[in-house]
Amino acid sequence: MIAVWSPTTLLHDPSAEIWIGLRTPGTEVAERVSRIREAVPAEWALAGEVPWSVLTSVHSEGLLRHLRDVYADWVSTGYPQDRVVPYVFPTPAMLGGMPGRMPVAVHGRAGLYAYDTMTLVGPGTWEAALMAASAAWTAARRVSEGLAYALCRPPGHHATRDGYGGSCYLNNAAVAAVTLRAEGFAKVAVIDVDAHHGNGTQAIFWDRDDVFYGSVHVDPGAGWFPHYMGFADETAGGTNLNVPLAPESGDEVWLSGVARLCEAAARWGAEALVVSLGVDAAADDPESPLRVTRDGYFETGRSLGGLGLPTVAVQEGGYHLETIGPLVAATLRGMGGQSLS
Repeated sequence: MIAVWSPTTLLHDPSAEIWIGLRTPGTEVAERVSRIREAVPAEWALAGEVPWSVLTSVHSEGLLRHLRDVYADWVSTGYPQDRVVPYVFPTPAMLGGMPGRMPVAVHGRAGLYAYDTMTLVGPGTWEAALMAASAAWTAARRVSEGLAYALCRPPGHHATRDGYGGSCYLNNAAVAAVTLRAEGFAKVAVIDVDAHHGNGTQAIFWDRDDVFYGSVHVDPGAGWFPHYMGFADETAGGTNLNVPLAPESGDEVWLSGVARLCEAAARWGAEALVVSLGVDAAADDPESPLRVTRDGYFETGRSLGGLGLPTVAVQEGGYHLETIGPLVAATLRGMGGQSLS
């Protein structure tokens, strides 16, 4: 297995999240990277920088330039907060159908592409997000060497074409998928096994018939992020499959959902696979209630590897530092056809 990473991904330090009006400690921390690297034996390669043209095939120029420039603009004003913290968002409710204008003040512009208050921009955020996307791009270009793993941090599957949120800034899985298409694979499946629905990936590929998106995740109808998307009736005419699960489901129900996604991707005729590999459905993880075990993640990997497709695994969530490394390693071992021990 080839594994790709960049030390630049350590530069992003969210410092905090603003959640239900409270400033709480950030959970998407740089130590996630070191814990995974310690646990995953692999040939580690450094990411090359993804071309701008690849980024613009996934995201708008406006979002990219905003993420690149907004922190410097924020700091230049001397605001007391050391991270970009939006307070106003140009939602349809605010604009009322009117076109809206570009705000002059950076504190007005701060929420232009953000869709939550949790996902703060600080020093190193753009550089880390860029190299996370670069890791996905590099891994996808090397997938012919076998299973390729991209240690992406920050994660990406909540980022849409024009927006960031859910601790995600650039959509790494989408970058991998469009890169596989450019490498000559006519039909690419993205299977998302993060505990939360990848609303960004679903939205990016919703109108395309060359990329299939499938996700198993905690039911947003039970009160979980992303709340507004991730329901079973979102099918995009057959290229989208969501399998929402009730809290406390455990391995058996989880693995049944994974099997449904694999069967759907095979029926659709996928020629290559991107796995949005989150391990935050685990029992010890603070960010979800799904209670998947290490054995469950190994079997998840076995199901995905059983498709027999060129595969890029892209790191998404997983926030319990003591177990994130072993869980990622177990999943990758399953995908690679190895034993768990």
